[in-house]
Amino acid sequence: MASNRINRINEEIQKALADLLRSVKDPRVSGTMISITRVETTPDLRFAKIYVSFLEEDKAKDALKGLESAGGYLRRELGAALQLRHTPSLQWALDDSITYGAKMLQLINSLNVGDQQDEEQ
Repeated sequence: MASNRINRINEEIQKALADLLRSVKDPRVSGTMISITRVETTPDLRFAKIYVSFLEEDKAKDALKGLESAGGYLRRELGAALQLRHTPSLQWALDDSITYGAKMLQLINSLNVGDQQDEEQ
């Protein structure tokens, strides 16, 4: 029962932060495309680990530093948006699952399985 509540809170945090990222004025953050892939919150709602993915991988480290510096602003705005008793501390983590998935898709497509099946028939 409690895990269902945590999952709902994680989704709400993810939605609210996605909206709030547009209002961050730091050029490291506003200059790149950022996707929040998932949020993991501790059961006591004190800490939230936000996994982010970047469209431009070369700007990822700078953008991650920009997110960390804007963390106080984002936490304050998140607290106002969600109205929780305790607004979790935000910890940012780089998520490379989208990049990994694209690499795997490229490897699968390079196998030329379709060409071999055509030759066998």
